[in-house]
Amino acid sequence: MTTMPDPRGRLTPDRPLNDLTWLRVGGPAEWLFQPADRADLAEFLRALDRDVPVFPMGVGSNLIVRDGGLPGVVIRLGRGFNHIEVEGNRVRAGAAALDAHVARRAAEAGVDLTFLRTIPGAIGGALRMNAGCYGSYVADHFVEATAITRAGETVVLGARDLNFRYRQTDLEPGSVLVEAVFEGGSGDPAALEARMAAQLAKRDETQPTKDRTAGSTFRNPVGHSSTGADDDTHELKAWSVIDAAGLRGATLGGAQMSPKHPNFLVNTGAATAKDLESLGELVRKRVFEHSGIELQWEIMRVGKPAPE
Repeated sequence: MTTMPDPRGRLTPDRPLNDLTWLRVGGPAEWLFQPADRADLAEFLRALDRDVPVFPMGVGSNLIVRDGGLPGVVIRLGRGFNHIEVEGNRVRAGAAALDAHVARRAAEAGVDLTFLRTIPGAIGGALRMNAGCYGSYVADHFVEATAITRAGETVVLGARDLNFRYRQTDLEPGSVLVEAVFEGGSGDPAALEARMAAQLAKRDETQPTKDRTAGSTFRNPVGHSSTGADDDTHELKAWSVIDAAGLRGATLGGAQMSPKHPNFLVNTGAATAKDLESLGELVRKRVFEHSGIELQWEIMRVGKPAPE
């Protein structure tokens, strides 16, 4: 058995992860590490056997952990990594700071990062996935990020390093994002707050916000449009091709494609990770048969299936 470093933070063996994901499914992490601070994280990674895999995990808002769990070390940042500081029109946020909290703190200071208000999860995940909505993406406001590499070194990353794309970035495997700096336009705090309230109302009206979901299940199809034009002006939405294939409300075991918004995968209460992933794969198959469009997962799926 691999000898583990002795960090100042909390290191827990065989830690169940189902209660740490929004879908409430999944097996245990072989080890769960919650570092005390950046130095603790860097020292731990530096001392950790290079053969041990590392998986940085946020608040589990866009994640399916398979039922067999995750080998190696899952790193979950906590209170030492959730700071939010406003410096003029720039906002410095820890990777564990919730997107909604960053949007609200920025708005109070008259900085417009309102697009973050309805994005589920924390800054690390938003940065990793180039999250966005209402026409704005993380890449549009990004200044720089700080990460701890798998070798325990602290590096500052620019936009070129991350190579932002639709719902994707490049990040060295095993690296852990710890902080990001964003820049927003100026705005009246009251007007920004009103905009966010309207966004929340629209979200609650159109999305299953009271159910156990992980946000959008599939990315919007790239290179397709509702008019046939190969541009982003009339981008085809994943929910519409799922709906057209007759899969709104489809079920498998305890999993369901939401009747309210068919691009949301729902744990109705007794789903396993296998139920959820299998239903997603069934949807991909049926959509391809119906329209020739191959949907790509937006939800990250990690770990091992449970033994048969």
